[in-house]
This record gives sequence, C-alpha cells and structure tokens, in this order.
Amino acid sequence: MSVLRTAICVVLLLGTTNAYAVTVEVAKKCNALLAKKFPPRVVGNPAAGSAQGTGKAQRDYFKKCVESDGKIEDSDTAPNSDKNPK
Repeated sequence: MSVLRTAICVVLLLGTTNAYAVTVEVAKKCNALLAKKFPPRVVGNPAAGSAQGTGKAQRDYFKKCVESDGKIEDSDTAPNSDKNPK
C-alpha cells in the first residue's frame, strides 16, 4: 500500500511541474547580448567582474532575454532621431 501511495505522489509531483527548456541557440545569443550590455572589466577574466551594472541586473537581463527567445530590444543601441540628424 505504501508503494502505491509513493507512486501516486511521484506522479502528482511530476505532473504539476512545468519546466521551460532553453535551447542552446537562445542561450548563446543571450550570453552574447549580455556580454555587449555588461562588458567585463578584464577581457577573458570573468572573476574581474563587470565594468557596468550589478550581478542582479545581469541576471535579470539574461532572464528577460531567455523569456523573449533572444529577441530583446536594447534601448542603448536603438537609434535616436535627435542624435543622428540627416
């Protein structure tokens, strides 16, 4: 009887979890975008930290990028009509 209860609990627990699998392509794209947005202080040394932003800001940016499948708009790179008169 306890085996049946355990099996039911396992089925219920596994059936209620929804996991989002990140593809390799999206993760690589978001990692590249993250490196552009938050460049490292010392290139090739991740322990040196970032030249700008906090760790929380980086995690939030990466999470937002993954949630939007790598299609994230960056306000810093968007063209501004006031700065580029033609």
